Amino acid sequence: MHCNKILALKTLGAYSSTMLLDLHVHTTFSSCSELSLETMLRSARSKGLDGVCITDHDTMESTHYVTEGVQPDGLVVIIGMEYATPQGDFLIFGPFQRLKPGLQARELLPIVEGQGGIAIAAHPFRSWRPLDVSALNWGAHAIERYNGRNNFEENEQAESLIEEWGLTATGGSDAHSLEELGRVPTRFFDSICCTADLIEAVRQGRCKPHMPAIRHSAPEYRALSRV
Repeated sequence: MHCNKILALKTLGAYSSTMLLDLHVHTTFSSCSELSLETMLRSARSKGLDGVCITDHDTMESTHYVTEGVQPDGLVVIIGMEYATPQGDFLIFGPFQRLKPGLQARELLPIVEGQGGIAIAAHPFRSWRPLDVSALNWGAHAIERYNGRNNFEENEQAESLIEEWGLTATGGSDAHSLEELGRVPTRFFDSICCTADLIEAVRQGRCKPHMPAIRHSAPEYRALSRV
């Protein structure tokens, strides 16, 4: 995956020193989301975002409807997926359009590493969908420190896990609606214009969650089967 650096320079304004990306966004290609791809693309910049990562559940279907990279309005679009394993959910970025679902973490994470991608352990302490911490032995690159659909306690528990494993901390809105989009972005200290840039920055720890103002999860979120 190659970046069009000239386009990025023109559109992003000669490489801003930091960029805000929402790393965890679900569109209607996830059955539990009401946020259409069109609405997300139209609204993300007004939410203060420089980029969005589309992470639908076990699919990269949106690759057929939007071109990754810098859009005409300057928004950077990166497509990954939220991959469900029996040991927890991972946001994965890389060439995984044909990755079969249902793998164990011990199968998934070496594949991600072997193909030069990254895996971010999503919402590791969510009470009803927690991470089996032993899965980190297989090669995750980052941990979602803040998730916009977690409550305060669930998010706070992630801090000690990040320190113990020495992994990069990220934030993600876990947006399923326009209201949630951009709620918990991640700040990058490098210019990001494509998946390769994102992968490198996360691997190098060149990012951190952006001071989110997180509300407790609403009860109706718990009723969704895939969040």
